[in-house]
Amino acid sequence: MANGKAGRRVAIVAGLRTPFARANGVFGKLTGLELGRIVVSELIARTGLDRKSVDLLTFGQVIPSVSAPNIAREIVLSTALPQQVDAWSVSRACATSIQSTTDAANQIALGNAEIAIAGGAECLSDIPFVVSRNLGDALVSASRAKDLPSKLRSFAHLSARDLMPIAPALKEPSTGLTMGESAEKMARENGISREEQDRFAKRSHDLAAKAWMEGKFADEVMHVLVPPKYEQAATEDDYVRKDTTLEKLGSLKPVFDRKYGSITAGSSSGLTDGASALVLMSEEKAKALGHEPLGYIRSYSYAAVNPQEQMLIGPAYSIPVALERAGLTLQDMDLVEIHEAFAAVVLSILQKLSSKKFAEEKLGRSQPVGEVDDAKLNVNGGAIALGHPFGATGARMIMTTLNELKRRDRNLGLIGICAAGGLAASVVLERA
Repeated sequence: MANGKAGRRVAIVAGLRTPFARANGVFGKLTGLELGRIVVSELIARTGLDRKSVDLLTFGQVIPSVSAPNIAREIVLSTALPQQVDAWSVSRACATSIQSTTDAANQIALGNAEIAIAGGAECLSDIPFVVSRNLGDALVSASRAKDLPSKLRSFAHLSARDLMPIAPALKEPSTGLTMGESAEKMARENGISREEQDRFAKRSHDLAAKAWMEGKFADEVMHVLVPPKYEQAATEDDYVRKDTTLEKLGSLKPVFDRKYGSITAGSSSGLTDGASALVLMSEEKAKALGHEPLGYIRSYSYAAVNPQEQMLIGPAYSIPVALERAGLTLQDMDLVEIHEAFAAVVLSILQKLSSKKFAEEKLGRSQPVGEVDDAKLNVNGGAIALGHPFGATGARMIMTTLNELKRRDRNLGLIGICAAGGLAASVVLERA
């Protein structure tokens, strides 16, 4: 293997994120690149990291900017990091910053790097719109024309429809369904009731509000003075509903299937802007520099399922593999964090993990993966309350889990995250 150092233990030394803000809100005039630059710059400053010692930066954005598609390299070039720092961008839908983290960890484990930065950003306030193919062809033709009449003739065949801007696709090409419609399908097929979803959503908001009140996020969420005027500051996640009730949640109308559906805006993760980043080192380098790691990556796994079936059920497949690779069981975990894309999705995943039938028919196992103790699950809330900037959520889950393990003086944490296209990722973390 590379440099003869394969399998080195990878430490996560530090993590930081911006507040997660409603799209078109406080970060409404920024870009994903700007949010990524802000969090990486602050993370370097807080850790006292020697910029020249950073070997690489991996970063992701699910909906990239057309003006800066390689967000990782642009972050290097727009911060004080040396231009020689290697950088590449990744995309795995909602698991994007899990992908950037494991990419960085692999390079360290193989001996190709000692220090890396990984993370992701999303600015849904800055969704790129493109022109139709016909309008694009007309623009190219006009640019090549020699005179004004010829330029004008390039547009003569266009219809009004050709002039309409095109937003990024909301529906999966393979299913023709949006994420919410796929979640509705899961709720229906798994028998997840509206009442169960509302209770889970309230739980998420209650726990997130409690975590903010108790100062649990103080060290992992930076304050952002919003450019360009720097007159407004973002200091907390603004999606958390501190006073939500089951009555309020119960009054909301279904949004994806208005007639028969059970999923509402209240039981869904919201469209959010934000960025998060982690510093990773080899265990040896961390010790040499005097850093006390937040924890280590013990194992990870990715999964892909048929999106025509239950598109967001992937963590029920990736979790048992990550546990097996770690030589551990679900019962060994001190904390479990499952991505709250929708309450119905988390409840479906929990159902499958505890199902003997699912284990036998889908996993080829004689026994179910196990029950998740409610006292260990998403103990500080999740994306339903905190928000979900697609590219930033995975790294947020890693740092939140490690920080909570430290507060509880516990050792093992598990992360499971679903993603569009039937993808999923899981990570087992350990402190010692």
